[in-house]
Amino acid sequence: HFRDNTLRQTHNMAWFKRTDKGIQTSTEDKKDTPKGLWYKTPSGKVIDTEELKRNLYVSPEDGYHVRIGSKEYFELFFDDNKFKELNKGLTSKDPLSFEDTKKYPDRLKAAQEKTKLNDAVRTAVGKSLGKDIVIAAMDFAFIGGSMGSVVGEKIARAIDYSIKNKMPFLMVSKSGGARMMEASLSLMQLVKTSSKLAQLAGAKIPYISLCTDPTTGGTTASYAMLGDINIAEPNALIAFAGPRVVRDTTGKDLPEGFQKSEFVLEHGFLDAIYERKDLKTQINLYIDLIQNLPIRKELAVS
Repeated sequence: HFRDNTLRQTHNMAWFKRTDKGIQTSTEDKKDTPKGLWYKTPSGKVIDTEELKRNLYVSPEDGYHVRIGSKEYFELFFDDNKFKELNKGLTSKDPLSFEDTKKYPDRLKAAQEKTKLNDAVRTAVGKSLGKDIVIAAMDFAFIGGSMGSVVGEKIARAIDYSIKNKMPFLMVSKSGGARMMEASLSLMQLVKTSSKLAQLAGAKIPYISLCTDPTTGGTTASYAMLGDINIAEPNALIAFAGPRVVRDTTGKDLPEGFQKSEFVLEHGFLDAIYERKDLKTQINLYIDLIQNLPIRKELAVS
């Protein structure tokens, strides 16, 4: 039985269930990493999941970058997967007594049980190619990677840690946008994280922003596009309003590859696109460049 992931779409209403061609899937039920024996890419290539894992969840036949979560990004960036997680215990409350198809506390509990995460971002400190770094990585599996008050607070505290300890900061964005269940409290996180990044810049500490599939909504409108260097993985959706919303609003056909990372790079909103296997090296090169440091021997190209 092959897992078919060709129906992946992301939009700001992702917490509603939708039906397409008889398949009903909620964003919460989607996994960041494939399960089962085989994985089928959108182009129809089939790969053994163990081989896919060994290849950093990138299909060797067509280069498709499967969505991964904070666990896999920490394994990728931290030396020997050694790190100290920051502010792990923070969890969201329900100040608005919000209810849609579920009560918000019930939705949080279900997401926590399913993902084994407390919220949609994890922050940690460790070494990457021998140098200290603070990393915040988002998890789309937790309510569509939506940005609520805990996400904003954990990112803000991670930036404070970077400033206090003079460590570079890497943000790995993967989000459907602001969390509707927290309304204006979610929108406040755009300002909070942006102001913290201004303090980071004032302290002359490097900030690298990595946009992955998808990076949308309020995340794009704040910290995801404020890096000293903004980079992305191939074919990642990077947008404020997604292509379906734009198409329905304008009533016009969209250009080929609209809002994919290659399109965004061509139009000047990204500095570079890198395959997953090259990210650790390139990010550390940028950090040394921003700090005007000599190239480390680990990064030297023969």
